Amino acid sequence: MRRWQSVGQTEREVSANERTDAGRRYTAGRDLVTGKAIYKNVLGKTQAEVKEKLKAAIEKSAVRTVSMEHYTVGQWLDTWMENYAKLQVRASSYKTYQRFISNHIKPTLGDMPLEKLTAMDLQRLYKHLLESGRVECTESRNKPKGLSVKTVRNINQMISSALNCAVEQRLIPSNPTKGCALPKLEKKEMKILPSESLGTFFEEARRSGVFELYYIDLATGLRRGELLGLKWNDIDLSKGIIHVRRQVFRQNGKVVEAPLKTKNSYRNIAVGADTAKVLKGMEQKDEYVFPSPYGGPMSPDSVLHMLQRVLKRAGLERIRFHDLRHTFSVLALQNGVDVKTLSSMLGHYSAGFTLDTYAHVTTSMQKQAANAVGNFLSGTLQS
Repeated sequence: MRRWQSVGQTEREVSANERTDAGRRYTAGRDLVTGKAIYKNVLGKTQAEVKEKLKAAIEKSAVRTVSMEHYTVGQWLDTWMENYAKLQVRASSYKTYQRFISNHIKPTLGDMPLEKLTAMDLQRLYKHLLESGRVECTESRNKPKGLSVKTVRNINQMISSALNCAVEQRLIPSNPTKGCALPKLEKKEMKILPSESLGTFFEEARRSGVFELYYIDLATGLRRGELLGLKWNDIDLSKGIIHVRRQVFRQNGKVVEAPLKTKNSYRNIAVGADTAKVLKGMEQKDEYVFPSPYGGPMSPDSVLHMLQRVLKRAGLERIRFHDLRHTFSVLALQNGVDVKTLSSMLGHYSAGFTLDTYAHVTTSMQKQAANAVGNFLSGTLQS
């Protein structure tokens, strides 16, 4: 039987093993660390019973080729990353996982034997990360000491995937993440720049020398990294098209290029005549449309700080940079752009996600439409 070959021996080899009337020894596999064969015995009152037990034991150990005491949590995460995660997740996610493991998991749990890891160990880790888990570096300066709820939940999700794989390989009996209580993810309130405040905002942005940056973002709904990753060869002014091909973000203190978040993020966006006019009026000092003063892409942090300064000087409420994208979306819907078209412009994976995100806007529009139709119908009754 070929199943017997998967654990290191053919049927003939097993039968050649040392046996008695009530037992048989078999090879359960090889230790991947030492390379030595792992021998086990089965016993029974009769040869038939031994044969059945042997068959069951071989099937049970067929996927077990490493003694679990040889894996620490850190070693298993490295193994999982190399043999599973690298094949299944995006390159950007893989790099994020590497940071999670080296910065947050290995320092605390890396040396712990895998089979001894408990839900309580993970619970203590998550509590620590929430309270003081942020790594000190340039981009974390002036930020809270603890990691965000979203980041901790993402770390748990990654650990859970790695431990599910360990369960499938019979290295551990169950996944301890199932016993963890995770902090609830609070949805941040969506804010937008009111249409009546846009003129004031643009006037102050122009005085601050950043008008084009924020005008283009409000006219396209680009994510911050996508906006800063734009190069002049991505823009076809004759056709009024922007090709979204990359993003930039800060990594290890440096601003670097990276692939986009999903395949839907790679898209072409049509721009209006006014937006094309703004782009034509810009001086092309660098390959990037919005370069830093020293060349290369601008830092994502700097455009956020500039936004807060412009808002403050204009006497407007503080909002996130991502809220400029929300402002674009709401204005588009209110001015007759359908959800499917908007979803494509935003690079969302589905129109349903866009609809859920801006349900409050579409609900309001539906009420306005219903009132308009109702007023028309009631007018016909009066006449």
